[in-house]
Amino acid sequence: MTDSSTALRGSFVRRDIRLVSHQVHYEQLAFWLNRIGAIFTVVFSVLFLVMLGASAGQSRVSSLGNDKLITYYVPGFVAYGIMSACFSTLAINLVIRRETGQLKRLRLSPLPSRVLVAAIFVSTAIVSLVQVALLLVIGRFVYEVHFPVSWLAFALAVFVGVVSFAAMGVAISTAIPNQESAGPAVSIIFFVLLFLAGLWFPPSAHSGLAKFSNYFPVFHFIKAVSAPFEFQSGVSPWAWHDLLIIALWGAGSVIIAIRKFKWSPRRS
Repeated sequence: MTDSSTALRGSFVRRDIRLVSHQVHYEQLAFWLNRIGAIFTVVFSVLFLVMLGASAGQSRVSSLGNDKLITYYVPGFVAYGIMSACFSTLAINLVIRRETGQLKRLRLSPLPSRVLVAAIFVSTAIVSLVQVALLLVIGRFVYEVHFPVSWLAFALAVFVGVVSFAAMGVAISTAIPNQESAGPAVSIIFFVLLFLAGLWFPPSAHSGLAKFSNYFPVFHFIKAVSAPFEFQSGVSPWAWHDLLIIALWGAGSVIIAIRKFKWSPRRS
């Protein structure tokens, strides 16, 4: 009996994995065939990096050990690319899918809800990793910014960020009433937090801006992604404190998402 139940569970798991892979394929097709949306999602962070890299030139920052400012921008925009795909884009897309009835129709289909949710998360993670790879390659071969000194610490920061900010994206989507307000609402929240976190220029550790942004996960994620890059002497590549705060925000967002998520449109 035990062996048969274990085999049955194993077959269900294998079936779900196959279904997720098929749905991820369709999610990726839908994403990349929407060329304008794909360009703005993937290339936006690259354009930001290139423009800021050109404006920064050979500028150096004393708080970074007198290193070039571009060495701060590369990991910063790696973090930005992940947050943009997993928080901003995901939240807006979920609101649009909900209000146009796509989520409701998919839930009524034979496709299990858990498979759909997993496929959306995996597809979002793939888009994030594409941005990460592009930014790292451009940083290394265009601006001569070294790769992370600890790839394992960097991978952990990316993993925690993808999972946590995806959960935050789902949670914030539950508070947006319609698709017309999705873009403005999410964008304002996102860019205000980016400004407070010091994406454009490293804030002083004792400034009021740094103390205020310390309460939000964006600030900690930029620090966690930057830690494995060797431009801050004496800083460990393992940003455990920052990763813990990001994970706590992610866990809280999961609770909100589970309680508040709706499959049907809010408007009649």
